[in-house]
Amino acid sequence: MGLAVPPATGAWRDGDPVGRRRWFALPGPLVLEAGGTLPGGRLAYETWGVLAPDGSNAVLVLHALTGDSHLAGPAAAGHPTAGWWDELVGPGRALDTDRWFVVAANVLGGCQGSTGPSVPAPDGRAWGGRFPFLTQRDQVAAEALLADALGVERWALVVGGSMGGMRALEWAVTHPQRVGTLLVLATTAAASAEQIAHASTQVQAIRTDPGWHGGDYHHLPPGAGPHRGLGLARRLAQITYRSEPELAARFGRAPQPGEHPWHGGRFAVESYLDHHASKLAHRFDAGSYVVLNEAMNAHDLGRGRGGTAAALRRVTAPALVVAIDSDRLYPPAQQAELAAHLPHADALRLISSPHGHDGFLLEADQVAPLLAELLPGADR
Repeated sequence: MGLAVPPATGAWRDGDPVGRRRWFALPGPLVLEAGGTLPGGRLAYETWGVLAPDGSNAVLVLHALTGDSHLAGPAAAGHPTAGWWDELVGPGRALDTDRWFVVAANVLGGCQGSTGPSVPAPDGRAWGGRFPFLTQRDQVAAEALLADALGVERWALVVGGSMGGMRALEWAVTHPQRVGTLLVLATTAAASAEQIAHASTQVQAIRTDPGWHGGDYHHLPPGAGPHRGLGLARRLAQITYRSEPELAARFGRAPQPGEHPWHGGRFAVESYLDHHASKLAHRFDAGSYVVLNEAMNAHDLGRGRGGTAAALRRVTAPALVVAIDSDRLYPPAQQAELAAHLPHADALRLISSPHGHDGFLLEADQVAPLLAELLPGADR
């Protein structure tokens, strides 16, 4: 039942296989929106295709909460899972790497090569609980420095779903001149009370784990970190990522084969949640889960900009806003608000999926035409 005893952290760490990762070192301290600075750091990123001499064919793809830079490609040494949008990236695919230079970076605060709580601070110890509070704007500031280093003055397309959609919107609001076209899926202009409630409950599950130790657990042996709290957080999240009809159709009230819920066994849906909890504990860091959820809770495009509508009016890029019809975490009404206020957005697009919020990851056949709508005119 499940994998081996989980490590104290599932983060990628120096000395692990590099895989396809490349690194960009921040050129200096990063001034943070909440105050203070991050005194240096790095972003792990991957690229596909070749940048045109004039830099006009670059596409930025921004990952969701537990994603990373491994947008495409198989699971391999250094990459515990296959690319999270693998069906969309490659020669002849929607993000055709014979034409487009595709970039995906592990977000600042993440745990798959970028600077976050699991990475050594300047004193050589893991940042742990000392890691500073980040906002989406801080993360985009770091990504803008990466774009500078890559020679990308203007992205032909910026695309992201869920947390990645939050950063895509921040890119378009903060750097309108650098975003040629915009595609956002299953996201919002500002985290709602319910979304904050979901995320903060998951954060508390981690912080109340005896293995948390105030965030300073990265030196501990396998099984001694906050994997139980992280697992509970993942179980709570997974319920919101999928739809009730899907769970009913897949699992119903069936027991897990060979088990009886009346005699210490599990229902099949419980086994499903246990599986996702165990997988995450082996590939993710509890500290990053906290940092990124808090950044998502802080997400508010209108903060300091005169409100949501005024912020969205800054966006100059042609945009598509996409909702998942069965999404109960980021309901379509939130995307409808975005479509209504983005000056150059088409009408709200709807992906039909039984999978709930995760539909933006799973319905590649419906996402591909949306990418095609934006990319043919992206170099004009």
